[in-house]
Amino acid sequence: MNQAELQKLVEVRLKDAEMLIESGRWEFAYYAAGYAVECALKSCVLSQMIHTAWVFEEKWDAKNCLTHEFRKLISLAGLMDQLNTSLKASAAAGGEFAANWGIAEKWAVTSRYEMRTEQEAKEFYAAIADEPHGILRWIRTYW
Repeated sequence: MNQAELQKLVEVRLKDAEMLIESGRWEFAYYAAGYAVECALKSCVLSQMIHTAWVFEEKWDAKNCLTHEFRKLISLAGLMDQLNTSLKASAAAGGEFAANWGIAEKWAVTSRYEMRTEQEAKEFYAAIADEPHGILRWIRTYW
């Protein structure tokens, strides 16, 4: 997949999550919302590859990109310093982004096997889709 395809998939999965919440399908809404974040972060990884050409480095291993873990993807995208700066700034200014990150980082690919409540699904969706403090808004500034 290329960046444009991943970015389109972010929007599609976000809409899927919204529709699943409206239908009372909490478990898969939670998973689909997290999948949107994963796709967004993978778009950032591709951006890093394009702008730095690190894909051509001798020691680069494509298997590193097969992760579903948000922090690993953020690291691969070279955004760990930006995340830490944003978390510190958020903590000093009300904490909305930091709180949203705290909710979002609990997602795992294994979420598709877990039962979720209405509150969990709605809280997770809000954490990633919130304007202006949502996780996806932050990620979009780097893709």
